[in-house]
Amino acid sequence: MRITLRQLRYLDALAAEGHFGRAADRAAVSQPALSAQIRELEEALGCQLVERAATGARLTPAGHQVVERGRRILAEVEDLETLARAAADPATGSLRLGIIPSIGPYLLPKLLPVLAEAFPALKVGVRETVTAGLVGELQEGSLDVVIASLPLGDPNLVEAPVFSDAFLLATPAAGPLSLGAFDRAADIPTEALLLLEDGHCLRDQTLASCGALDARRLTRAGVTSLATILQLVAAGQGITLLPELFLAATPLDGGRVRLRRFSEPEPHRTIGLAWRRSSPLAPLCERIAGLTAHLKPAADGLGA
Repeated sequence: MRITLRQLRYLDALAAEGHFGRAADRAAVSQPALSAQIRELEEALGCQLVERAATGARLTPAGHQVVERGRRILAEVEDLETLARAAADPATGSLRLGIIPSIGPYLLPKLLPVLAEAFPALKVGVRETVTAGLVGELQEGSLDVVIASLPLGDPNLVEAPVFSDAFLLATPAAGPLSLGAFDRAADIPTEALLLLEDGHCLRDQTLASCGALDARRLTRAGVTSLATILQLVAAGQGITLLPELFLAATPLDGGRVRLRRFSEPEPHRTIGLAWRRSSPLAPLCERIAGLTAHLKPAADGLGA
């Protein structure tokens, strides 16, 4: 009995969902069909891949290894199919684009119309999630290209920086927190700093910009959006660093929030694209990187 790609896809769905019913929904098949294919895969390999229980399913150690290798195989198959489409015209068909939440809402409204004009026959699908999720999906072939803060640190990916996104200091316009003179991000008092919750790379970049901090003294707002942090600052709850990309696309209440630039060198993050080295869409991704580079946020009117 031979292993099939369908079996690997079904096992991958089960690994992602941890439940036969949800995995069947994810794979768009019936639960008995999915279960039968996974049993056939176990028979073909001669080992148990899944621990079955009334409450769900758990991969065995062998199952984890098969899923890991299976995802690489499925990614190579995706690249092979894409190669066939790209041989005729890489700017046709579909492109699966991933983007992080601290970039997506502020860059996509500019980027998507540019892509539609440059590649009218290309259908762009967008997936927004945190960096770790995007990198994993890119590695396994679920995404073709991602836009994130670089570097990502994976030697199997090509990274193309497109522009630098400066951090500005946002303080309440009035009250005690408006009076501090913070020429450098490292001057910000830890207890006053508002951050996104764990898992967002922007949180890590902000902490890196501020130097050594006592994490026990951080304000734990637990929010997931920059817009919420901005409202907390306006309400006098703290101060924060906000990326220029966000500020250029967000109307500000000048009476409640004050923006200031830091002295040189300004803290910043590097926005860029990344794709698999083996991807047949690499030439298209390079063209998209060039178009994205022209969308750097305008600095006019931001900060003093």
